[in-house]
Amino acid sequence: TAGSSNYYTVTDYYIVASARFVNETTWQRVTGVAVLHYTNSKGKASGPLPDPPQDQFDRTYSMNQARSIRWNVSASGARPNPQGSFRYGSINVTEVYVLENKPPVTIDGKRRSTLSGISFANPATPIRLADEYKVKGVYKLDFPTRPLTGAPRIGTSVINGTYRGFMEVILQNNETKMHTYHMSGYAFFVVGMDYGVWTENSRGTYNKWDGVARSTTQVYPGAWTAILISLDNVGVWNLRTENLDSWYLGQETYVRVVNPEPNNKTEFPMPDNALFCGSLSKLQKPQDTSVATSIKYRGLNLVYTSMLMVSALISMFY
Repeated sequence: TAGSSNYYTVTDYYIVASARFVNETTWQRVTGVAVLHYTNSKGKASGPLPDPPQDQFDRTYSMNQARSIRWNVSASGARPNPQGSFRYGSINVTEVYVLENKPPVTIDGKRRSTLSGISFANPATPIRLADEYKVKGVYKLDFPTRPLTGAPRIGTSVINGTYRGFMEVILQNNETKMHTYHMSGYAFFVVGMDYGVWTENSRGTYNKWDGVARSTTQVYPGAWTAILISLDNVGVWNLRTENLDSWYLGQETYVRVVNPEPNNKTEFPMPDNALFCGSLSKLQKPQDTSVATSIKYRGLNLVYTSMLMVSALISMFY
């Protein structure tokens, strides 16, 4: 951002912002202009607009900014990683997965996105229900630890996580656009990121002390991000890109974590109103939708009332 102001009196500011990691033509179109207004302002913003930031391709600055985010391990209070009782940097890694994304490809005549050469196909029967009712053939525990070298394929391929294991996942972004990856059910530790292709030697750059616990992380174009996950939460958890166009086309997978103990008390029982579909649709019970319908229509009335209030406020000023 950039701006102009009077240093002796409080006045409004012009704000000019621009996006990074887009080509020059797009970058020029998405420059935004706004006015920052203070309640005790003594004057309106004046003068010409400041020049927009000229660092749309400053990849180094942006990467260093992301690396600078640290966890305050000296502060008191509850946090996911109380150092002294859980030092994630000294835990032995039990499994390593390199997940590589590439630009969309055509598979069987359809445009698809892939993760490690596999475009995920959602099964008709949910994976967790298939496990619960021992339905075979819904998915395969054959997700590769390294990207496939052959032709990309479509499949319901799932990662077989080890309960109470410690998984290292490297997200390799081989596209020209920024990606954001999310994992349900977990807060993982972001321990490293850099441009280029990840190698075994890249571990020497990891932050093994005060990495931030997150459920979502960015992966820069032409770069990698490494995360560490303590697999202590039983279930089937989605790992996906948050770019909706790529996610829709299959850039995702699931991590299946099963407690092998005979008496599994680490997972809540299935709720009574669970929805069944696919090969288990015959188990579906009638659903009471009267309450949901009532809430739906009350919500519509609230939205309509809010719109009328906003319209009235706008008409007061114009």
